[in-house]
Amino acid sequence: MEDRDWMILHTLYKEKSITKTAQRLFISQPTLTKRLQQIEKELEVKIVDRGFKGVQFTPEGEYLAKCAEDMLHRLRVIKENLKNFHHQVARTLRLGVSNFISKYKLPALLKYFKDQYPQVEFQVKTGYSRDIFALLYSQEVHVAFIRGEYNWPDQKHLLFEENICVASKQEVDLEQLPQLPRIDYKTDVLYRQLVDNWWAERYIHPPYIAMVVDQGDTCKEMVANGLGYAIMPSLFLENVKGLHKICLTDKKGRPLTQKTWMMYHQDSLTLNVVNAFVDVVKQLDIYSL
Repeated sequence: MEDRDWMILHTLYKEKSITKTAQRLFISQPTLTKRLQQIEKELEVKIVDRGFKGVQFTPEGEYLAKCAEDMLHRLRVIKENLKNFHHQVARTLRLGVSNFISKYKLPALLKYFKDQYPQVEFQVKTGYSRDIFALLYSQEVHVAFIRGEYNWPDQKHLLFEENICVASKQEVDLEQLPQLPRIDYKTDVLYRQLVDNWWAERYIHPPYIAMVVDQGDTCKEMVANGLGYAIMPSLFLENVKGLHKICLTDKKGRPLTQKTWMMYHQDSLTLNVVNAFVDVVKQLDIYSL
């Protein structure tokens, strides 16, 4: 089997669709189907069945899909280690970055690093922090930028800490929040739990959720137009004029905050590119980028 065969099996197992797999791998469906048949013939096993529910893997196919994931990981590590022998800060740096950080902080950070190490390329995956954490755990990324208190047993570095605020167009009384329209946005589970726990400690009645939008930026615009209040990290509210902000505290009067971390595996520092990137990030004030 060739390297591309393992990628075909790995991608097909994730997508469960010949069409989507062909699109992701930039090959035609007939070519993909023919190659899959050749793999089955070579190994003398049935790998998949195709039906109304899409592609279904046989037990032998399930085993090969797991092997494909392992093989691709090993091949990636081998290539990275070979490049490392030349003591160059080069090759591809794989990053997992939470949605908010990828939009507001990552572009400037990558430019700063690229200016110092022009031979480095970036492979970036973005998403909710819980998904980025899973990518880091499975070593699909070298370094992750994650918001919230995830239980990570390896290396991590605190990038910054934000206050959690009530933001509104007009001044509000915190005691009146249950009666006021609130605008929520889709966000990480841990952040949602942080806000929900704060609410439960303070109020008997649930919040009056007037609307739920897809992103924090949309939520911020709704607030700026006087359509309700929102509970958001302070970084969302920087450089926004005309909003009233109240930084929240817990029952003991301590500020309610959210932390943003850089997390990575200690073993990955043996790669020159990862070691250089981690050093650069530790020396920077990411919040001010």
